[in-house]
Amino acid sequence: MMASDRLAVSLPDSLRAEQQGQVTVLRLSRAQKRNALDDEMVAGIDAFFSHLPDNTAAVVICGEGEHFSAGLDLSELKERDVREGIAHSGRWHRAFEKIQYGRVPVVAVLHGAVVGGGLELAAAAHVRVAERSAYYALPEGSRGIYVGGGGSVRLPRLIGVARMMDMMLTGRTYSAEEGLAIGLTTYLVDSGKGLAKGFELAQRIAANTAMTNFAVMQALPRIAEMTPDAGFAMEALMSSMAQADPEAKARLKDFLEKRGPKVTRS
Repeated sequence: MMASDRLAVSLPDSLRAEQQGQVTVLRLSRAQKRNALDDEMVAGIDAFFSHLPDNTAAVVICGEGEHFSAGLDLSELKERDVREGIAHSGRWHRAFEKIQYGRVPVVAVLHGAVVGGGLELAAAAHVRVAERSAYYALPEGSRGIYVGGGGSVRLPRLIGVARMMDMMLTGRTYSAEEGLAIGLTTYLVDSGKGLAKGFELAQRIAANTAMTNFAVMQALPRIAEMTPDAGFAMEALMSSMAQADPEAKARLKDFLEKRGPKVTRS
């Protein structure tokens, strides 16, 4: 295991990092505040993903205590003019962008509250494992504020504009099971089993070639936003780059010579 003080950058006390093989686990460690995200934590998340250990091939994000994250720490809210508000939101955008479009895939393990900014953080991950205790909400409307951590961009792509409107206008919450149906939950597991499942998935992801993971993270979401002709061209380029990778050639050779694993139903 690797403590945060052995990272290339120091982290605040509200974050803890440890490495197990090619997987690095980042824990939100502010349980007394339901892992509410303050400016220090967001800056720490930015720094963590900016300075991942070289041998990290996947990351797991989880929360300590009874909740993943209850969102923005409202005690930090103060009177801001528009310029200051834009700058504050921009810091969240930059931090979460380094999750979604960073160097390695990220698995979020969710339990308890996944609310407001906590849901925005989870939406930036590539795979979401939810324990049955997890619930999703966007209570900003009832508090007179608006999402500022990228939720307007990421969440409609997962659940649709109408569902996000409903969540913000009415305060509707979704359970982990309901989240599975609408696209928030990727894997649903029993309480207490989320981290093990998340780590298992991260190890599986880390075993892929770096080129394939790069293509899935960086090209796939952008292709989805392109016109069909541009998307086909980008797909052909990424496909040719992936299959030209020496590691891919070795894996294909192993498969063709019956040394590689076959796809089975798990």
